Amino acid sequence: MNSLHKLVLQMALVVICGQPCSGKSTTAACLAEALQEAESKPPARIVDESSFHVTRNEVDSLNSIKGYRYELWCLARAAGTRYCVVHCDVDETHCRRWNEQRREKSEACYDDKIFEDLVRRFERPDSRNRWDSPLFELWPSRDGIGKSSAAITDAVTYLTKRVDSKTKDVKVLQPTIATQGARLTEANSLYELDRATLEVMNMIVEAQSRAAGGPLSGVTLGPGLPSVDVSRLVGLPELRRLRRTFIKLTGQSSLSGLPPPSDADSAKRMFVDYLNRELGSS
Repeated sequence: MNSLHKLVLQMALVVICGQPCSGKSTTAACLAEALQEAESKPPARIVDESSFHVTRNEVDSLNSIKGYRYELWCLARAAGTRYCVVHCDVDETHCRRWNEQRREKSEACYDDKIFEDLVRRFERPDSRNRWDSPLFELWPSRDGIGKSSAAITDAVTYLTKRVDSKTKDVKVLQPTIATQGARLTEANSLYELDRATLEVMNMIVEAQSRAAGGPLSGVTLGPGLPSVDVSRLVGLPELRRLRRTFIKLTGQSSLSGLPPPSDADSAKRMFVDYLNRELGSS
């Protein structure tokens, strides 16, 4: 549900994170514009909700979770490129106010439940972590956001500076055995996990819609896959919460050395087992 906000340049990855409604979209746009005005004019692409033709309440990104930022760092290292994190540091009160202002203007805003979930699970970046470094921080509620903001200017300098044997302040990540093989597989597995769990969730919603509030003993996902035991109406907010928790738990298991699901069907089975256990206990 959180905005994706990744800026992909040729041989560079910028991860933009922050609380919901903290100015990440504006920051991404300003950074992309500033890069186009740089002398080298590197091609840049913003990966956000519109890239997938969905709204901010429909897509589930994990930029706010440090474990996912670590996975992205591993991808950048496997590719042998430079990487950085941009943090929009805005307190919850301002974010909540900006979200309400968007709602009053009939602009795209977060649902209250999703907003609360995102605030609760946000993990601040820390420059002492390899996957959060270098870290460029903005304070939109205090300074505003513009292509000339200090953090954006510093990020552009870092991303466009020529790297040679004398360069000391720009670090290009180097592939290792760990990141070239296993970590890349884990990142691909996370992508497949995201797709598989979203498909399961959508099938449950569709089945409940067809039942029109009537009894529903279970939802069949397809040949060779277990059924979801749904004996009561399960709302979309609850399904989204369960899905986010499952993905986070699976990611933590991966970082602990446990194998991720090997394919989409395996991911669906794991998610169904988790749903049946959670829904059965509620």
